[in-house]
Amino acid sequence: MRYDPTVRLRDAIEMLAESGVDALGLTKWADLGCGTGTFTVALAGLLSPGSTIHAMDRVGSVLQRIPPELRGVSITTHRGDFTNHTWPFANLDGILMANSLHYVEDQASFIRACESYMKSRRYFLIVEYDTREASRWVPYPVGQTRLTTLFEHAGYTSVRVLRSRSSIYRRAPLYSAGIGLL
Repeated sequence: MRYDPTVRLRDAIEMLAESGVDALGLTKWADLGCGTGTFTVALAGLLSPGSTIHAMDRVGSVLQRIPPELRGVSITTHRGDFTNHTWPFANLDGILMANSLHYVEDQASFIRACESYMKSRRYFLIVEYDTREASRWVPYPVGQTRLTTLFEHAGYTSVRVLRSRSSIYRRAPLYSAGIGLL
């Protein structure tokens, strides 16, 4: 079967569709570990025109696939390792992490460090595998229960699972969650 990128984008849009970000007005987001930008583009399709997304990945060649603008949303790409916390952007309203939080060993400290780059109104969109089993590709798994515990211990009272779907890459399903969202 041939790879069809529109199916992946459609899936990404569906995973984020009920997040409520469309009702937030102009916002500034970071997509950490954005890869080829599938979820960056999905998020851009939901944000209000005039909003901004900073897409960061350590592999510079994948960033070239991400458009600089989509539906009036500005997208700026940055080559770098998001775990180093030397981000060239700040004053964020939200952070999107699609299949990237599982690369962070100390996730609790990472969440606290993210907050220093954010405004007082903080939103997270997370897409992860719902598993507790570590592997070479998912070294520090963040299943739904772990995600809820992480963010509740960080003081967040609203952790809401948005969608869940099967994954072609692992036996564990993918899920999306909104933290601090409407």
